[in-house]
Amino acid sequence: MRHFFKYLWLACMLTFVTDLVAQTTKWQAVHEVKKKETIFGISRSYGLTVQELIEANPILNTPGYELQKGAILNIPYPKTKPQTATPQPKTATAAVPSAKTTATTSSGKKLFRLGVLLPLHDINGDGKRMMEYYRGVLMACDSLKKTGVSIDVRAWNCAEDADAHQLLQSNGASDCDLIIGPLYSKQMAAVSEFSVAHDIKILIPFSINAPQLYSNRNIYQVFQNTNDLNENTIQRFMQQFKGYHPVFIDCNDTTSRKGIFTFNIRRRMETAGIEYSLTNLKSSDALFQRAFSTTQPNIVVLNTGRSQELSVAFAKINNVKMNVPEVRISMFGYPEWVSYTRQHMDNFYRYDTYIPTAFYANPASAQYTRFQQKYRSNFHADMMRTLPRFAMTGFDHTMYFVKGMMQYGKDFTGAIGMVGYTPFQTPLHFDRIANGGLQNKALLFVHYMPEHRVETVNF
Repeated sequence: MRHFFKYLWLACMLTFVTDLVAQTTKWQAVHEVKKKETIFGISRSYGLTVQELIEANPILNTPGYELQKGAILNIPYPKTKPQTATPQPKTATAAVPSAKTTATTSSGKKLFRLGVLLPLHDINGDGKRMMEYYRGVLMACDSLKKTGVSIDVRAWNCAEDADAHQLLQSNGASDCDLIIGPLYSKQMAAVSEFSVAHDIKILIPFSINAPQLYSNRNIYQVFQNTNDLNENTIQRFMQQFKGYHPVFIDCNDTTSRKGIFTFNIRRRMETAGIEYSLTNLKSSDALFQRAFSTTQPNIVVLNTGRSQELSVAFAKINNVKMNVPEVRISMFGYPEWVSYTRQHMDNFYRYDTYIPTAFYANPASAQYTRFQQKYRSNFHADMMRTLPRFAMTGFDHTMYFVKGMMQYGKDFTGAIGMVGYTPFQTPLHFDRIANGGLQNKALLFVHYMPEHRVETVNF
C-alpha cells in the first residue's frame, strides 16, 4: 500500500489527538467531545477518574485550556481493570446514536451509522494520511447534519498488523450501514466475510487489490488497478482525440513502465487504421520536426512520466514551434504531471495539455480555499502537501455514500446520476463487476487551456 500511495497522491500535529497509537493495548478508545460535555462526565462514562483522563491527555492540564465541542481525547483503560487487546469503537460525531438507514431519532432526523476501519495513528505515513482522511469524514458528517441527517461514526484503529476480524467483533460493528476500509489488502478477506454475514456495505477507499470484489456484491472499490486504469484511459483518449495526429516520443528512460500504455494505445490505433509518428528525444531537430503534422492537430505522448525528460521534450517542441509557427500541438500526460505544475505550468498552458487522473481539485478555486480554511479552523493544522488531499477524499467519499444510501438504502449502486452531490476532488460513479461488487469507473482529464484556464473533462 505504501507503493500505491507513491503513485496516488502535521509530523501529524494533531491539536486534539495527543498520542493516538497503533492497534495495541494502550487506549480503549478515542472520544470526540460533544456539546456541553465535561471532563468529569466523560471520565465517568468510561469508568475513569478525572486524573486518569488528564494523564492520558496532557493538554487538559494546560493553563487556560477550555474543553470544546469537536476536541478528540484518548480514553485510557481504567487502572483498576485489566487491559484487553481489542480497542472499543468510538462515537466520533455529535450525532445521536443510530440504528439502520431507515430509522429516525425522536426529533425526526434521519439516522445513519458509519464505520471507519483504517489505521488511525501517527506512527507512519499510512496512519497520518488516514488520520487526515478521517478528519475529512468528520467534516462531511458535520455538513450532512445540517441537512437533517444524524450520523453515528464508529472508528477502529486498524493498523497494518491488526486483526480486522477481531476488531469487527466489537459492539456496534454489525449495526453499521457502511464500513469504510480496510486500507490493507491482506485484511480484505476478514472484512468481506463480515460484510456478507451481516449484509453491510463496504467501501474500499484506496486498495486496488481486492479479489473479493468479484464475488461480494456489498463491496465498492474506488480505485482501479493499473491495467483497468490504462484500458479506461486508452478508451477515453481515442474518443477525445479523433482527428488528431498522434506523435509518440521515446524518452530513453529505462526505468519507465509507461511503455505498456504507449504500446497498447499504438496497437489500438493500428487496429483502427489510425496513422501515427514515432520519434526520439535524441533525434536531430530536423528528424524530430518531421514527426509533426502541419495539416492536423498533433497530440504528443511520451513513454515516461518523469519531469526531467518532460523538460527536454518541451525544449525540442519549443524549437519545432519556433521553426513552424502554424503547427498545432497538444500534450497528453500522466497523473504524476499534476505535481509538476511549478516547473511546467507555462508549457502546460502553451501546449494545451491533458492529464488523465482519478482525482483533481483546483487549488485556485474558491471551493478549495473554503475547504482548506474550514480544515484549518476545525483542526488547527494544515492539510498535508500530498496528492490527493486525503481530507478532501474522505469528505467526498462520505458525502457521496451517505447521501446515496440515505436515498436508496441497500439498492444504492453509485451509478451515474443517482446522487445529488458532485465530488470536488474524487469523481465517483460505479459499475457492477459481473456478479460481484461495484468499481468506480470515473476518470478525469485535467485540461490546461492556452487561455490560462484549467478545466476538467469528466468521463
